Amino acid sequence: MQLLKLRVAVLLPPPNVTFKTKCISSSSSSSSSSSLQYSAWSGLETWRESPINEDRRWGQNGPEPQPSIRDENDPPLTASSTLSLAELGTLVLKTSDPLAKSRLSHVVYSTWRLHNLPIGAAQPPSRPSRPPKPHLVSPKEIPAPKNSGLPLNAYMLHNLAHVELNAIDLAWDTVVRFSPFSEILGEGFFADFAHVADDESRHFAWCSQRLAELGYKYGDIAAHNLLWRECEKTSDNVAARLAAIPLVQEARGLDAGPRLVQRLVGFGDLRTSNIVARIADEEVAHVAVGVHWFVDVCRRMDRDPGVAFKDLLKEYNVELKGPFNYSARDIAGIPRDWYDASSANKEDKNEHLSAFPSCFAWRVGVPVVGSVARADGRALVESHGFSSLSHARVGSCLECDAPLGM
Repeated sequence: MQLLKLRVAVLLPPPNVTFKTKCISSSSSSSSSSSLQYSAWSGLETWRESPINEDRRWGQNGPEPQPSIRDENDPPLTASSTLSLAELGTLVLKTSDPLAKSRLSHVVYSTWRLHNLPIGAAQPPSRPSRPPKPHLVSPKEIPAPKNSGLPLNAYMLHNLAHVELNAIDLAWDTVVRFSPFSEILGEGFFADFAHVADDESRHFAWCSQRLAELGYKYGDIAAHNLLWRECEKTSDNVAARLAAIPLVQEARGLDAGPRLVQRLVGFGDLRTSNIVARIADEEVAHVAVGVHWFVDVCRRMDRDPGVAFKDLLKEYNVELKGPFNYSARDIAGIPRDWYDASSANKEDKNEHLSAFPSCFAWRVGVPVVGSVARADGRALVESHGFSSLSHARVGSCLECDAPLGM
């Protein structure tokens, strides 16, 4: 425990390098590297200042408020106004039913914001509670679509639901696990990741609803546990957590995401493609949050973020895979030289907006009002989207004969 405290307190430099241990404001770093001059996602402050999002149901015209968020079987929030964010986060992690976990995540985030609760400190469970199904198996044991018993659209949606459920736990684990160091990291760190958890809970709710409409449910096919393994590997190091989860796993989906929307449109399921497109809108913020806090941590250490990123991936044996969707990563704020030194003059050939079906009206890098086609051919208005380039954690489910590897 003392080693963990030391590594977090100095904001976790690689073990054989000496750095300053005192907190330094993000404007006072002594490094002159160009890697520090990253371009933040332009919508980050808008996302942070947005009101609590109650649009947890997918209606005929897109997201809409759900009348009642609580279920009689949900765990009670006893005297919730006297608890801290970290203590409430542990309740989410200990909830096994997926839909209850999704609902409780939203209730916890809303309670924290409405009652101005403290961050507090708590100890997370070693692993989040999970339902009996889906069975968790190795990636090689995940059935291919043709052997899964699910149509292609439901297979993709189930994979995405599994990713979103894990994302709820990943975000809350980050909040709870590093809560003892809130004075070092600052309240904004925990506010951002609690917000991410709330977004992910809404995404899971949409996926579950659509699966039910198709006649299926989460747990109908086996799934893997690769996402949580990466979380466990970085449980002692906040910088490594940021590098491995938002900047590798989530960013990997930015490379593959546009094809998921195209595949669903090609399958003829425009309703599901609309849901995935909206999720993609919101996921850009989550990658941007990871970039922001990774740079902040590196500046406090007087470390070049690009060098630190590569060092941490090597130390924690995190694989960085291409090919890369440079334009999507640029929007999220990940400098190209962090992940591909030869990318300076490269351009995407197949990942520009021109590659999307014409039924999607998207603009890049700013909040937009977009027109998305509905299954009956009429247009619907999406009221408050963000740049929809790709989904942030879709990964190899786009290939459909391989499981998610993120």
